[in-house]
Amino acid sequence: MFLTMTFRWFLVFSVSIAVAAIDDDLIPSTLDGPFEPVTVPYDVSLRGNAVDLPDTDPRVRRCVEGFEPEQISVSLSVNYDSVWISWITGEFQIGNNIKPLNPNTVASVVRYGRSRVPLTDEASGYSLVYNQLYPFEGLQNYTSGIIHHVRLTGLRHSGYLTLTQTCDLSRWMSFVCVCVFFFPFNVGLKPSTLYYYRCGDPSISAMSGIYHFRTMPVSGPRSYPNRIAVVGDLGLTYNTTDTIHNLKSNKPDLVLLVGDVSYANLYRTNGTGSDCYDCSFPETPIHETYQPRWDYWGRFMQSLISRTPIMVIEGNHEIEEQAGKQSFVAYRSRFAFPSEESKSSSPFYYSFNAGGIHFIMLGAYVDYSKSAKQYKWLERDLANVDRSMTPWLVAAWHPPWYNTYTAHYKEAECMRLEMEELLYSYGVDIVFNGHVHAYERSNRVYNYTLDPCGPVHITVGDGGNREKMAIEHADEAANCPEPSSTHDEDMGGFCATNFTSGPAAGKFCWDQQPDYSAFRESSFGHGILEVKNETWALWTWYRNQDSSGKVGDQVYIVRQPELCLGSIKLPKSSFADS
Repeated sequence: MFLTMTFRWFLVFSVSIAVAAIDDDLIPSTLDGPFEPVTVPYDVSLRGNAVDLPDTDPRVRRCVEGFEPEQISVSLSVNYDSVWISWITGEFQIGNNIKPLNPNTVASVVRYGRSRVPLTDEASGYSLVYNQLYPFEGLQNYTSGIIHHVRLTGLRHSGYLTLTQTCDLSRWMSFVCVCVFFFPFNVGLKPSTLYYYRCGDPSISAMSGIYHFRTMPVSGPRSYPNRIAVVGDLGLTYNTTDTIHNLKSNKPDLVLLVGDVSYANLYRTNGTGSDCYDCSFPETPIHETYQPRWDYWGRFMQSLISRTPIMVIEGNHEIEEQAGKQSFVAYRSRFAFPSEESKSSSPFYYSFNAGGIHFIMLGAYVDYSKSAKQYKWLERDLANVDRSMTPWLVAAWHPPWYNTYTAHYKEAECMRLEMEELLYSYGVDIVFNGHVHAYERSNRVYNYTLDPCGPVHITVGDGGNREKMAIEHADEAANCPEPSSTHDEDMGGFCATNFTSGPAAGKFCWDQQPDYSAFRESSFGHGILEVKNETWALWTWYRNQDSSGKVGDQVYIVRQPELCLGSIKLPKSSFADS
């Protein structure tokens, strides 16, 4: 009987493995590439309801009282052993006569632990308030609620350090002396562990409910988060709500948002929509923003990011230049970044580990030249990556280098010319971008040439923004942009020129879908990255219209370290200049 049951179990197990193998065989891998370019025809019914949620929608309304926390979120530090908790207390103010709240009046406290009750551990952080001010009659000013950021670094224990040595009391006698020192030490959060937490100010009875998050796995070649969601250009439209609903159904362990968050800068200070500079002040052009859209976005996203860590990098819609030439104020204030932990001096570029993946988040709207702080930081960060512990190297920034749509075509060419060689030299495996409101996946590419050691570039600027989809391709007849029109003054100088080699030599655009473009489609959606081991990762892109979870694009991205790493000459270092 025992042998029969054992045989049946073995048969079922073998069949399951065989079926799994067959299913996996149906999914292409980059080892099968480079792939012939594919364009999915645009479905005209997908223009969708690209309209922002109104402030009357219950999902964006304030549902707390007094100084109770809202807009709660979790973000990662450099490693699994600490995380950031962020939230807002107090209501924002908008109008002509605003009085900023005093951040010192409300404490920043998180109580947490591995058991829901009691929450035995406590951490404190810092708080701030920011303002959006316009010195012009008719424009309303804004001041935020109190924004809190607290880093959880684990329990602080007390311990003993014991030292022994031989003590000579005289020429004839010696004893063993024991010296005991009492000291505290920090053990950090545990990897892959569920933690419960409450945030707020216990002294005024303004604490949140109990939430939870799970820490990242320990770094190692066989240690990875189950699913990482990647999304860009979200905004807060009805398309956004579909994206986030579908994203939640995939139960990610981490969310990567590659820029363009709330689109608050597409509104005037009176709350009406606008996508251009305010023409009522031609002598002093100023781009208005409606900062409450940030609060609406934080409230809508709380159900996801209060338990799933989110890592954000800035996009062009976060610039939000205001009087006094201040910019990125909301972005810098509302999110916590592991800048200091990753030895960066800026919230615009930083790095972190998630299991065996090292993520590099880069800023396209701050100086990225080889002489800039960002480039020198990137050199140091890449040089310190231990590929035996974090085999996967993933980079992300907002505007794509490899983009075949007319929208933002070659807009980031200056950044590519400065940084691509460095990323290639260190064997970056995958690059994620947004900005272009469509989906596109490249073949492995370097310097516009198919290269088995180049990264796969993936554009996911299709999160649901208010600016509609990108549907025209630069390689289609009469769609090639005028080179001078591709310049973005927020990204630096003009660098877009004609191709010098390959099928498009002497031209500014290809006359067919370029060979580096493997798949493109104009649809809203999101992606999921599942790293299986040190060499295989499954990338899946889901369309919003496929509510059943049907896959829009899927491929195994396969690393070949034996082919690529160690055989590429690194560019000359500028460490000495830093």
